[in-house]
Amino acid sequence: MTDLFPKWTNKVPAFLALGAGGAGLFVVCVVYFWFSPKHTDVGYQPYQPIPYSHKLHAGTLGMDCRYCHRTVEESYSASVPDAATCYGCHQHVKTESVALQPLRDVFSEDNWQRDQGTPLEWVKVHMLPQFAYFNHAVHMRANVGCKSCHGRIDQMEIVRQVEPLSMGWCLECHRDASPHIRPEGVAVTNMDWEPTEASIAAAQALLGWDGDTPPQLNPPTHCSACHR
Repeated sequence: MTDLFPKWTNKVPAFLALGAGGAGLFVVCVVYFWFSPKHTDVGYQPYQPIPYSHKLHAGTLGMDCRYCHRTVEESYSASVPDAATCYGCHQHVKTESVALQPLRDVFSEDNWQRDQGTPLEWVKVHMLPQFAYFNHAVHMRANVGCKSCHGRIDQMEIVRQVEPLSMGWCLECHRDASPHIRPEGVAVTNMDWEPTEASIAAAQALLGWDGDTPPQLNPPTHCSACHR
C-alpha cells in the first residue's frame, strides 16, 4: 500500500512544538527587555505649558530646588510650585516674554474675576503607580541627594526621566544605599557631588553594616515598606 505522507512528515509535530516553544521564549524575552521601565519610562520628556528651564534656574542661576518644591522636606510629595511662586519673580523679570504669557493670564483681572485664576496644568514627569508609596521627606532626612533619582536636573532644558523608578531599581538601592547617602554638610541639592570611598564607608557605618553583612532593617526591603 502506498503511503499517503512521506516519512519526514512524522517529524512535523516535533518541529511545530519546538517552533512554538522558541516563539514563546522570544516573546517573553522581548516583553522582559523592551517592556521594562528602562525602555518605556526612561527618557519620558513631556512639554509643559511654559517652557521652564531647570538648566537656567537650577544651573545658571543656582536656585535651590526647595524654593519651588517646598514640601519636599516635610511631605511624601515634593509639590509642584503654584503660579504665585513663579509670578513672585516674573511680575518683575521677563515681564514681556511671550513664553510667560500663560503665567500672566492666570493673574489677569478678567481671568481672576471669572474663575479665581485657572491654575497652570503642569505635566507630571516622574510617576509611580498608586499602589507604591514613596516619601520624599524620609529620603531627604536620610541625606539622599535629588540627583540619585532625578539625575542632573541642573543640566536639563526640559526635564526628563533618567531612572526607571521600578521596584527592582528601588530595591537595588535599599539593599545598599551607601553610595547615595551624603555626608553631613553636603546639601542634597548639590548636583556636583559624587560618592567617594570615604563617604561610602561612613554611610555603611551609619547604616550599621557589620563587615560584609548588610543591615536587615534600614533601609527596609520588605513588601510593606512600599505596598501599604
